[in-house]
Amino acid sequence: MSNDVNPDVETDETVSDEAARPSKVERLENEGEIAADYLEELLDIADLDGDLDMDVESDRASVSIVGGELDQLVGRNGEVLDALQELTRLAVYRETGERSRLMLDIGGHRADQRHRLVALAEVKIAEVKESGESVSLEPMSSFERKVVHDAVAAAGLTSESEGAEPKRYVVILPS
Repeated sequence: MSNDVNPDVETDETVSDEAARPSKVERLENEGEIAADYLEELLDIADLDGDLDMDVESDRASVSIVGGELDQLVGRNGEVLDALQELTRLAVYRETGERSRLMLDIGGHRADQRHRLVALAEVKIAEVKESGESVSLEPMSSFERKVVHDAVAAAGLTSESEGAEPKRYVVILPS
């Protein structure tokens, strides 16, 4: 009789490890809860009113703060929002030990930005299809580039990011 372990046979330990690991949706919901707790504390410290909405969208946790005077949390061109998102991701990492792709929106800023960028992408996609030549857009944040790349892919074209931060931009390529 051999004491060798057959890797094709699941042991009780393997099965229990898999059963104990939460599903991806459960992990993302947990990220959202951790983020919401962190943001709620920040709102309390800053003495700001806001309601928190959590969701799971496109394989990432999403938290939105909605309510009264939240413009100062967005900042000029969303700079404060970007910083708060990174701090919130760090808070999630501290609790879970795993990198988070959490998306934060405040006062609908990112949702409005997404609609504006999709409309811009549609115009530029039409230009590329009509001319058959690539089109370069202005420098954008990683969030903005992602929105444009998704819109381009949905239209059946390809795009790529070029340049170096903070002047990284999207180029839409003809098919």
